[in-house]
Amino acid sequence: MNRSTLSLIGVTAALAAVTGAAALTGAGTPQAATAATAARLPVQRSALICPAPSNSDFATTTYTAFTPKGDTTAKNGSAQLLPAGGKSTKAVAPLSEPGKPVTASTNRTDAPALIGTASGGLAPGWSVQQTTVIDTGPGRAVLGAACTAPDSEFWFPGVSTSATRTDYVHLTNPDDTAAVVDLQLYGPNGALKTASSDGITVPPKSTVAVLLSTLSTDRVGDLALHVTARTGRVGAAVLASDAKAGGDWLAPSADAANSVVLPGIPADATSVRLVAYATGSNDADLKVQLATASGDITPAGHETMHVKSGMTTAVDLGALTQGEAGSLLLTPTDAQGAAPVVAALEITRGKGASQETAFIPATAAVGSRATVADNRSKASTLSLVAPTRTATVKITSSAGTGGGSPVTKTVTVKAGTTMAVQPSAPTSGKGAFAVTVERVSGGPVYASRELALPLNGVPMFTIQSLPDDRGTVEVPQSEQDLGMLN
Repeated sequence: MNRSTLSLIGVTAALAAVTGAAALTGAGTPQAATAATAARLPVQRSALICPAPSNSDFATTTYTAFTPKGDTTAKNGSAQLLPAGGKSTKAVAPLSEPGKPVTASTNRTDAPALIGTASGGLAPGWSVQQTTVIDTGPGRAVLGAACTAPDSEFWFPGVSTSATRTDYVHLTNPDDTAAVVDLQLYGPNGALKTASSDGITVPPKSTVAVLLSTLSTDRVGDLALHVTARTGRVGAAVLASDAKAGGDWLAPSADAANSVVLPGIPADATSVRLVAYATGSNDADLKVQLATASGDITPAGHETMHVKSGMTTAVDLGALTQGEAGSLLLTPTDAQGAAPVVAALEITRGKGASQETAFIPATAAVGSRATVADNRSKASTLSLVAPTRTATVKITSSAGTGGGSPVTKTVTVKAGTTMAVQPSAPTSGKGAFAVTVERVSGGPVYASRELALPLNGVPMFTIQSLPDDRGTVEVPQSEQDLGMLN
């Protein structure tokens, strides 16, 4: 093989093998040397999966795809979504250039899940938003999902098998070989006895949707779902519907951690419910704080939360925000006894027959850059929280699907506070636009976006978190130089 043809993907695989060997042998010096000479380069390929949307006769689904302009010199490439199951080969929302979003819509009741790949200059930071509006009937809601990368493990705190909820976990296999997936539910007393939850086969390029209430005879309101791919990998998302309060897609929680951040509780939330699960062998004792615009406060009567190992704990925090947007921070009460947890919030807006529900899972920090697509003028609210140190953040609204020019502004988020920002629409543009968040300096920043689409007196909305877009990969300088050798 001519070394000049080594791809970034191949270099990354070689790097993983080298660093893994160093870790096993305790060779700290090679790892330190690698870190010292590493550089970050744009990824060459990205993969995303969008779950199958609602099968309601009253649903319309919009897909918005976007890749931010970056430092990559790659000019070619592609970014497209193809239907799972081989029903059609027509690409959905294909991109032709970075910096300009593209949309597509469908009202098909049998619309499939979408499997997407992006390459070349369109791969770094490629983002797709799936937004479904069900405008009438018992399932009326806004269902929003940021299409996510396939993986082998997911945690979903906040699922339910209660009589008032209908929760489906959607498992989509993007590969050419079958995946085998195990499902396990955990309640306040530990693992539930489940039937037919192990060894679920997901055929190649296909989706399997599993109704969670069929896995157990127990009807439990607050559960954590653990999804593990025994072989292969899948995309996973939970569609949660409430008989009286709409519903939304529940995205997986960030990786279990001793401290977690749940950003972007709306100012007018009428109910906030926290669900957490301790994944390790030790119980977790957590301090509960709300980061508001003016600083962090401790909710009266809910100063701490005890989560037993292997069990799910839920706390009803009521109308926590009291008219001021905020973010929930969970930190160990004692650093010496810290234990990893996953968590999510169930958010309700409205009252009586005019309620709507959305979810906020614990999320990873923005890192260098994060993007959310499908923003609409005066309908989007961006929440930024800096839990530990003041941070400077750049917010860029892209051109719209109907043209226009990007708009950029820089804001400062003070330590321990949440800043709610309505992103500016593009100049002289129309249609949906994307919002990109970049941390310029200071401490870590966590973010989410609320998309509010009220209809007939119902405050319909959805919330998506903004973790780092993984648009770059770390590559040692020595490996970069391989391209110069023949």
